[in-house]
Amino acid sequence: MLLEVKNLRTEFKLKRGTVRAVDDVSFTIDKGEILAIVGESGSGKSVTSLSLMGLIQKPGGVAGGEILFKSQDLTKLSQKELQEIRGNKISMIFQEPMTSLNPVWRIKDQIMENIMTHMKMSKKEALARTVEMLDTVGIPSPAERANDYPHQMSGGMRQRVMTAMALSCEPDLLIADEPTTALDVTIQAQILELLYQMREKFNMAVLLITHDLGVVYEAADRVIVMYCGKIVEEADVKTLFEHPQHPYTVGLLQSIPQIDNESDEHLFMIKGMVPNPLHMPPGCSFSDRCDRCMERCTKEMPELQEINGHKVRCFLYDKAEEGELSAK
Repeated sequence: MLLEVKNLRTEFKLKRGTVRAVDDVSFTIDKGEILAIVGESGSGKSVTSLSLMGLIQKPGGVAGGEILFKSQDLTKLSQKELQEIRGNKISMIFQEPMTSLNPVWRIKDQIMENIMTHMKMSKKEALARTVEMLDTVGIPSPAERANDYPHQMSGGMRQRVMTAMALSCEPDLLIADEPTTALDVTIQAQILELLYQMREKFNMAVLLITHDLGVVYEAADRVIVMYCGKIVEEADVKTLFEHPQHPYTVGLLQSIPQIDNESDEHLFMIKGMVPNPLHMPPGCSFSDRCDRCMERCTKEMPELQEINGHKVRCFLYDKAEEGELSAK
C-alpha cells in the first residue's frame, strides 16, 4: 500500500462559521495505480489533494484523520520534513500551468531548482536532467526550449513543462489536478497518453483530480465520486460506468452528451445547486436535488457501505445476501 488516507477532515474556520471542505474521507492508492476523484466544483476534490501535500493555508487546515504515505503519517510531520517529500516522493501538477509557473524565470531554472533541491545534483547535472525530462514529455528541441519563459509556450506545452517538473525526481505518487482543463481535445488526449506512459515508465501511482468523466473513463483504474466533501461512491472504472449506484453518479453520467443520440430532447441536468457549505442541510447533502429522495434522507446521513469492492453512500441500497448492491 503506497498511500492510505483514513477519515481525513479539512476545515476552514471563517468569521461566519466553519466550512468542512473534506469530511471523513478514506481511500487507498497502490503503486502503479491511477485513482480518479470526480465531482462538481466545490465537492472537495482539490482540497483533498492539497491536504495530502500539506499545502492548506490558514484559515484552513487538516482537522483530523491520517495520511499514511509508506506507513508514515504526513499530518504529523513538520513543514521542513514535508518539504523533503513534496516535489520528491510526492509531486503535483497544478490546475493552471500559467499561474503555477513563475513568469520571470526561464523554464530550465524552475525545473533545475527542484532537481538540485531533492537530488543533490550539480548545476550542470541538473541542466542535463532538465533537458532529458523535457524530451521525455515530448517538448521539441528541449535544449533550446529550456531557455524559454512560460509565456513563450502554448497551453499544452506549459502543461508538459509542469509534468516534466513534477516527474523530474521520479516520484512514487503524482497528483494531477485537472491536468486537461482549458486544453483542446487533441492536446487533452496527448496529456493523458503522456501520464499513462509516465506511469508505466516510472511505476508510479497517479491521483487524478477532474470533473471530466471522459478523462476518467480513458485513464483511471478506480474512481471516487465526491459530493460536498464526502465520498458518495467508489468502484473500479468499468463497474462505475456500467452500474452506477448513487443518484448523483447517475446524474453525472446522464449529463454527458452522446454523439449517437438522435433525440431532440434537452441534455439531462441535475436540478438545483450544491448547498452552501456554511449552511449544510440536515441528512443527506444531496437530498434536495435527488429525484428518489425519501423522508429518511432529509434527517439522516447514510453511511458509506461496501459490497465486493463497490461502495455507495445511499439509503436506496442495502447489503444483499447475494453480495451485490441492490436498490430497494
